[in-house]
Amino acid sequence: MKALEQKIISEGKIFEGDVLKVDCFLNHQIDVAFLNEIGKEFFRLYQPEGINKILTIEASGIGVACVTALNFDPALPVVFAKKSSAKNVGANLYQSKVESYTHGRTYDVVVSKDYLKENDRVLIIDDFLAKGSALMALTDLCRQAKATVIGIGIVIEKAYQGGGALLRQQGFRIESLAKIESMNTVDGIIFANPNETNSK
Repeated sequence: MKALEQKIISEGKIFEGDVLKVDCFLNHQIDVAFLNEIGKEFFRLYQPEGINKILTIEASGIGVACVTALNFDPALPVVFAKKSSAKNVGANLYQSKVESYTHGRTYDVVVSKDYLKENDRVLIIDDFLAKGSALMALTDLCRQAKATVIGIGIVIEKAYQGGGALLRQQGFRIESLAKIESMNTVDGIIFANPNETNSK
């Protein structure tokens, strides 16, 4: 998605430790109009697949998931995995573990069994894909529920960190709207060849 690449270049900031800061439009302050364009693109890519539910993880994936869901007719329900089992979630849960690259720790994520079912055809949405731990946890939650993962929609993929390759090897269809091949404070951001396929 060329408009996304241009926005990353113009508004994103690279920090030491392999951090791409895009919180001015994606995951702290949200450019809602631009996020809606992202949602339209995910809808275009996945609309024919009979999806009936969108799954994401708190917190940064929720906005992208919701604008994507609104493009379907009728709008799809969005389920987000919670990073702790709060009292209001209950005890009837699917649970998996995430190793957070950003926060440097491992935590549990949970989804109520009321909201993820065997007949669900699921589109997973998230803002970033790096090493893939969060997405592996989300696909594991679907496996536990015997739900079918139809595809994974990612706003920004750091292809050089290997998570995307690992998930594609497992057979998942991944569509990344901006795919970064390399990134550093000297050379800036190098995007993947736009003719290169994102799918498995």
